[in-house]
Amino acid sequence: MNAYTSRLRKAHIAAALVLVLLLAACSAPGGGDDEGGGEEGPIKVGVIVPTTGVVAAAGTDMLNGWNLYWEINGNEVAGRTIETIHEDNAGDPTTTLTKARKLVEQDGAAVIVGTLLANTALALAEYLDPLDDVIGLNPAGSADDLSQRGVVDNYVRAGGWQSSSPTHVAGDWAYEQGYRKVITLCQDYAFGHENCGGFTNTFTDRGGEIVQQLWAPLGTPDYSSYLSDIDPASADAAFVLTVGADSGRFVKQWEDFGLKDNLPLIGGETTLEQSLLRAMGDEAVGLQSFGHYAEGREDSATQEFVDEYVDAYDQLPSYYSASTYTAAQWFAETLEAEDGDMSDVPAFLETLKGYQLDNSPFGPMKLDEHGGTIATMYLREVAKDEEGRLYNQVVEEYPEVSQFWNYDPQAFLEQPVYTREYLGEDWPESCDQFASDCPLEGE
Repeated sequence: MNAYTSRLRKAHIAAALVLVLLLAACSAPGGGDDEGGGEEGPIKVGVIVPTTGVVAAAGTDMLNGWNLYWEINGNEVAGRTIETIHEDNAGDPTTTLTKARKLVEQDGAAVIVGTLLANTALALAEYLDPLDDVIGLNPAGSADDLSQRGVVDNYVRAGGWQSSSPTHVAGDWAYEQGYRKVITLCQDYAFGHENCGGFTNTFTDRGGEIVQQLWAPLGTPDYSSYLSDIDPASADAAFVLTVGADSGRFVKQWEDFGLKDNLPLIGGETTLEQSLLRAMGDEAVGLQSFGHYAEGREDSATQEFVDEYVDAYDQLPSYYSASTYTAAQWFAETLEAEDGDMSDVPAFLETLKGYQLDNSPFGPMKLDEHGGTIATMYLREVAKDEEGRLYNQVVEEYPEVSQFWNYDPQAFLEQPVYTREYLGEDWPESCDQFASDCPLEGE
């Protein structure tokens, strides 16, 4: 485990893990029997997503997406009934551990789905790691290291992604647009570091320069001090990554400060995510971002999902909704392929990891040998539909993007995960560290 992952986990969950380990000595995971999984009978699935707290809206979307799949397709697969038990972790790592333990050891859940924030996903991964009879599905916890240096074998990115995958594409694209100097503004925690690192690494590979780096804490109430520090004449574009309610505040102030018309904005996925666009106005129209999901994607798999979601919840579905819907699809199709048999967990995991979805709301998805998602990334632009709703339409598609971009995987894994201290500006040092298409100047 690298120092970055260890530091995060220690900071957020050390105390809770002491309690978990003490209690684990008194009772075996899963209640000590085959309840909830096995060869026959109901399969109990615990869904841990936040439906209260600061990310409640996104967590509710996740719960809606999971439930919608079973409502449309029925909750019986290969003769097995799927029983969902939801627990709210309120976006808190310690609560995540408490709820996971309850679901597995009291309710007999054989499958755990969740969670949303990176720190809660790391906490859940820590709990699942020693369990050999429980399968975890990770549709949204995008911490890069969960499929890089800190892989947990039974916590699978079914419908999930890596934080830096869209921004690797974005950095390369920015240089192709003729941008040579870029300002970055990212939120100052792991998800922001990984997004900013992905952009910075590929942009500087091509010869671009980051002329100003700004970091805003999660929950920034006012971006005026950051925006007033930006001189549009000093750069060709700005890359910005915000999340949650911060995104709405940022986008509104970006226009208020006159920057929308004077400095091209390259957004990270969550800055212009559908769950946030619902509360934005015309200030967002025309802004572009990179992501692994676009609700305006003109493909039947996406649009059928969008139509069903609108019918059920009277709003366009977000990436969060699509993530758990896809996790349910991935799990159901694996269960069907295994004829409903989950008694051999390693064999089931092998099938789960080797399964490829060709018709998910995201587009084609599969996992690499490290458990990282290989999927299509999208350049998206905010538009308004006939009903006045904002949505992300596809401008360009980038199929089969790996978590390692075009770097050699082993060389990439020898570097630290992206942090505020390491954004990849001075790496790679030579074309030997690329698997293909080396862009380094002069080589």
